[in-house]
Amino acid sequence: MQPLEGIRIADFTHIMAGPYATHLLRLLGAEVIKVEAPGRGDAMRNYGADRAYDGMAPAFIAVNAGKKSMSLDLKNAASLDAARKLIARCDVVVENFRPGVMARLGLGLSEARVLKSDIIYCSVSGYGQSGPLRDWPAIDNIVQATSGMMSLGGDPGDPPMRVGFPVVDTLTGQTAAFAILAALLKRQRSGQGEFIDVAMMDASLAFMASAVVPFLVTGRAMERTGNTGYSGQPTAALFETGDGKLISLGVVQQSQFDSLARLLKRDEWLKDPRFATPDLRRANTTVLQSFLSAAFRQRPAAEWEQIMSAAGIPCGMVRDVAQACALPHLRQRGLKIPLTVPGLPTNENIEILNAGFQFLNDGPTLDAPPPTAGQHTEELLRWLGIDEPQRDEILRRSKA
Repeated sequence: MQPLEGIRIADFTHIMAGPYATHLLRLLGAEVIKVEAPGRGDAMRNYGADRAYDGMAPAFIAVNAGKKSMSLDLKNAASLDAARKLIARCDVVVENFRPGVMARLGLGLSEARVLKSDIIYCSVSGYGQSGPLRDWPAIDNIVQATSGMMSLGGDPGDPPMRVGFPVVDTLTGQTAAFAILAALLKRQRSGQGEFIDVAMMDASLAFMASAVVPFLVTGRAMERTGNTGYSGQPTAALFETGDGKLISLGVVQQSQFDSLARLLKRDEWLKDPRFATPDLRRANTTVLQSFLSAAFRQRPAAEWEQIMSAAGIPCGMVRDVAQACALPHLRQRGLKIPLTVPGLPTNENIEILNAGFQFLNDGPTLDAPPPTAGQHTEELLRWLGIDEPQRDEILRRSKA
């Protein structure tokens, strides 16, 4: 039995952060009922430049597999009544509209608590449900800018640079899922529901603790270090190898440096006063890195990765996404979930990613494709006990 079997979630989210939160809960066994706008549904269904995937874009598939889809026009009285009936039969509501929208629709926290007194209600937004930035619109790259995240990458003097994937959306969804799990545990113990206010800004700053807290403690911003680790060590950087590929070295502890010197047959480094301590090695970065660069050109990257990892020396070959996905490690770890998604323009047999952790028994997984827009509307309306005239009106509007 999966951890969240029997938990039902009314999912009023769209695009990425909210759907990623409910995706993680679906992987753990929750039933997720996705409420979508009539017509084309969640805008993420048509994300990207390849129109052949419209309706089932890869980014949509990534975070919506195994959910049920219900098309409701929340500005219509009959559909709004169905939404209320849905909330009354769910354990959790998740929404990521702009603050105040759900309340104006009559589906806010106070209304949800009337429908189900122990409801767990999670609102995901750019800057939270309170505070001076509450009403500012936000998407991933905006919060990367406003949180300071863009200022952390690259070398000193470089322009700010966006992280190359929607990291804020993903980490915010993960934060929301974590909070919902905590609230479910709390409800199990106390019988009380909870309101969860998740802000992309807050989640980002919490995620950046290793950069933000040193500033809060010292008053000094951390220096940008490019491809060198925050330790600033010359042995925590990128190096070109014999086949022109790059390796990332992560030698930050004295024992690791000793092992590296011995593996490279440079025992004299262990007696060289310039390299005796981390501070001295940092002060002599140029000379030490010149020695390392010459040494690493003697073998190809994959060979260095194998040799040094086996010796306990942190080292990884720099891969692109395609190379990383081809590693047998992913399949052996259960990180890739095979799915059949009917109607895709190329191969209907695809893979998505799992949650990123394992259980000994009944861990995260799923075996159903993402729904088409509104696929389960009639089935769910019947389950909610909505009579035929009202069903017909909702279904008519859902095709708008």
